Amino acid sequence: MNRRVLGVGLLVLLASGSCGTVPPLANTRESAEALAGAVLDALASRDRAALEALALSEQEFRDHVWPELPAARPERNLPFSYVWGDLHQKSDVGLRTIVSEHGGKRYELVNVRATGETTRYDTYLVHRDMVLVIRDPGGAAREIRLFGSMIEKDGGWKVYSFVVD
Repeated sequence: MNRRVLGVGLLVLLASGSCGTVPPLANTRESAEALAGAVLDALASRDRAALEALALSEQEFRDHVWPELPAARPERNLPFSYVWGDLHQKSDVGLRTIVSEHGGKRYELVNVRATGETTRYDTYLVHRDMVLVIRDPGGAAREIRLFGSMIEKDGGWKVYSFVVD
Protein backbone atom coordinates (compact mmCIF):
# COMPACT_ATOMS: atom_id res chain seq x y z
CA MET A 1 0.00 0.00 0.00
CA ASN A 2 1.49 3.33 -0.95
CA ARG A 3 1.64 6.35 1.37
CA ARG A 4 -1.09 8.25 -0.49
CA VAL A 5 -3.63 5.45 -0.03
CA LEU A 6 -2.60 5.03 3.60
CA GLY A 7 -2.97 8.80 4.17
CA VAL A 8 -6.43 8.86 2.60
CA GLY A 9 -7.45 5.86 4.73
CA LEU A 10 -6.26 7.65 7.85
CA LEU A 11 -8.24 10.76 6.89
CA VAL A 12 -11.36 8.66 6.36
CA LEU A 13 -10.82 7.00 9.75
CA LEU A 14 -10.39 10.38 11.46
CA ALA A 15 -13.41 11.88 9.71
CA SER A 16 -15.59 8.93 10.68
CA GLY A 17 -14.83 9.39 14.36
CA SER A 18 -13.57 5.84 14.65
CA CYS A 19 -10.31 6.66 16.39
CA GLY A 20 -11.63 7.14 19.91
CA THR A 21 -12.99 10.65 19.66
CA VAL A 22 -15.93 11.55 21.84
CA PRO A 23 -19.06 12.59 19.94
CA PRO A 24 -20.43 16.03 20.79
CA LEU A 25 -23.35 16.46 23.16
CA ALA A 26 -26.57 15.51 21.38
CA ASN A 27 -29.78 17.51 21.19
CA THR A 28 -28.25 20.76 22.45
CA ARG A 29 -29.69 24.24 22.03
CA GLU A 30 -27.81 27.39 21.05
CA SER A 31 -28.57 29.35 24.23
CA ALA A 32 -29.98 29.09 27.74
CA GLU A 33 -33.18 30.72 26.49
CA ALA A 34 -33.57 28.25 23.63
CA LEU A 35 -33.03 25.33 26.00
CA ALA A 36 -35.52 26.70 28.55
CA GLY A 37 -38.04 27.19 25.73
CA ALA A 38 -37.55 23.60 24.56
CA VAL A 39 -38.09 22.35 28.13
CA LEU A 40 -41.29 24.40 28.40
CA ASP A 41 -42.54 23.07 25.05
CA ALA A 42 -41.86 19.44 26.02
CA LEU A 43 -43.47 20.02 29.40
CA ALA A 44 -46.59 21.54 27.83
CA SER A 45 -47.05 18.37 25.78
CA ARG A 46 -46.03 16.11 28.68
CA ASP A 47 -43.31 14.64 26.47
CA ARG A 48 -41.08 12.90 28.97
CA ALA A 49 -38.84 11.42 26.25
CA ALA A 50 -38.17 14.90 24.87
CA LEU A 51 -37.41 16.20 28.37
CA GLU A 52 -34.98 13.33 28.98
CA ALA A 53 -33.27 14.02 25.64
CA LEU A 54 -32.68 17.64 26.68
CA ALA A 55 -30.67 16.44 29.70
CA LEU A 56 -27.29 14.73 29.85
CA SER A 57 -27.38 11.02 29.12
CA GLU A 58 -25.25 8.51 31.00
CA GLN A 59 -22.82 8.29 28.07
CA GLU A 60 -22.55 12.08 27.79
CA PHE A 61 -21.94 12.38 31.52
CA ARG A 62 -19.26 9.66 31.28
CA ASP A 63 -17.55 11.14 28.20
CA HIS A 64 -17.86 14.90 28.77
CA VAL A 65 -18.45 15.64 32.45
CA TRP A 66 -16.94 12.87 34.57
CA PRO A 67 -13.28 13.22 33.44
CA GLU A 68 -13.15 16.80 34.72
CA LEU A 69 -15.05 16.38 38.00
CA PRO A 70 -13.10 16.36 41.27
CA ALA A 71 -15.06 13.21 42.20
CA ALA A 72 -13.35 11.37 39.32
CA ARG A 73 -9.86 11.79 40.80
CA PRO A 74 -8.40 8.41 41.78
CA GLU A 75 -7.69 9.51 45.35
CA ARG A 76 -11.41 10.18 45.86
CA ASN A 77 -12.18 6.51 45.16
CA LEU A 78 -15.71 7.26 43.94
CA PRO A 79 -16.86 4.95 41.15
CA PHE A 80 -18.57 6.45 38.14
CA SER A 81 -21.51 4.10 38.63
CA TYR A 82 -22.18 5.48 42.11
CA VAL A 83 -21.98 9.15 41.09
CA TRP A 84 -24.08 8.68 37.95
CA GLY A 85 -26.57 6.41 39.71
CA ASP A 86 -27.16 8.97 42.47
CA LEU A 87 -27.50 11.87 40.02
CA HIS A 88 -29.76 9.92 37.68
CA GLN A 89 -32.05 8.71 40.46
CA LYS A 90 -32.46 12.23 41.88
CA SER A 91 -32.95 13.66 38.38
CA ASP A 92 -35.64 11.08 37.61
CA VAL A 93 -37.52 12.00 40.80
CA GLY A 94 -37.23 15.68 39.89
CA LEU A 95 -38.49 15.04 36.38
CA ARG A 96 -41.50 13.11 37.66
CA THR A 97 -42.29 15.99 40.02
CA ILE A 98 -42.10 18.73 37.39
CA VAL A 99 -44.19 16.74 34.89
CA SER A 100 -46.78 16.14 37.61
CA GLU A 101 -46.87 19.79 38.70
CA HIS A 102 -46.37 21.59 35.38
CA GLY A 103 -47.13 19.07 32.64
CA GLY A 104 -49.79 20.14 30.20
CA LYS A 105 -49.47 23.84 31.08
CA ARG A 106 -48.38 26.28 28.42
CA TYR A 107 -45.93 28.83 29.85
CA GLU A 108 -44.41 31.72 27.96
CA LEU A 109 -40.71 32.21 28.70
CA VAL A 110 -39.87 35.77 29.74
CA ASN A 111 -36.34 35.25 31.00
CA VAL A 112 -33.92 32.61 32.26
CA ARG A 113 -31.05 33.22 34.64
CA ALA A 114 -28.59 31.41 36.86
CA THR A 115 -28.92 32.54 40.47
CA GLY A 116 -26.03 30.34 41.61
CA GLU A 117 -22.41 30.29 40.63
CA THR A 118 -21.10 29.27 37.25
CA THR A 119 -18.34 26.68 37.53
CA ARG A 120 -15.72 26.63 34.80
CA TYR A 121 -14.13 23.30 33.92
CA ASP A 122 -11.51 22.76 31.23
CA THR A 123 -14.01 22.13 28.42
CA TYR A 124 -17.41 23.20 29.75
CA LEU A 125 -19.33 25.49 32.10
CA VAL A 126 -22.03 24.53 34.60
CA HIS A 127 -24.57 27.27 35.33
CA ARG A 128 -26.25 26.54 38.67
CA ASP A 129 -29.63 27.27 40.25
CA MET A 130 -31.51 28.10 37.08
CA VAL A 131 -34.66 30.19 37.41
CA LEU A 132 -37.19 30.62 34.62
CA VAL A 133 -39.33 33.73 34.63
CA ILE A 134 -42.54 32.74 32.88
CA ARG A 135 -45.98 34.04 32.12
CA ASP A 136 -48.54 31.44 33.15
CA PRO A 137 -51.76 30.68 31.20
CA GLY A 138 -53.55 33.42 33.16
CA GLY A 139 -50.96 36.01 32.12
CA ALA A 140 -49.28 36.33 35.53
CA ALA A 141 -45.49 36.53 35.60
CA ARG A 142 -43.73 34.29 38.09
CA GLU A 143 -40.51 32.42 38.68
CA ILE A 144 -40.23 28.65 38.53
CA ARG A 145 -37.39 26.15 38.87
CA LEU A 146 -37.71 23.13 36.62
CA PHE A 147 -34.10 21.94 36.74
CA GLY A 148 -31.06 22.79 38.78
CA SER A 149 -28.25 23.40 36.33
CA MET A 150 -27.38 23.79 32.67
CA ILE A 151 -24.17 22.68 31.01
CA GLU A 152 -22.67 24.80 28.25
CA LYS A 153 -20.15 23.11 25.99
CA ASP A 154 -18.88 23.87 22.49
CA GLY A 155 -21.63 26.43 21.92
CA GLY A 156 -24.41 24.01 22.93
CA TRP A 157 -26.61 23.98 26.03
CA LYS A 158 -28.22 21.01 27.83
CA VAL A 159 -29.94 20.41 31.13
CA TYR A 160 -27.35 19.01 33.54
CA SER A 161 -30.09 17.32 35.57
CA PHE A 162 -33.63 17.82 36.81
CA VAL A 163 -32.42 17.98 40.40
CA VAL A 164 -33.82 21.10 42.06
CA ASP A 165 -32.46 21.61 45.57
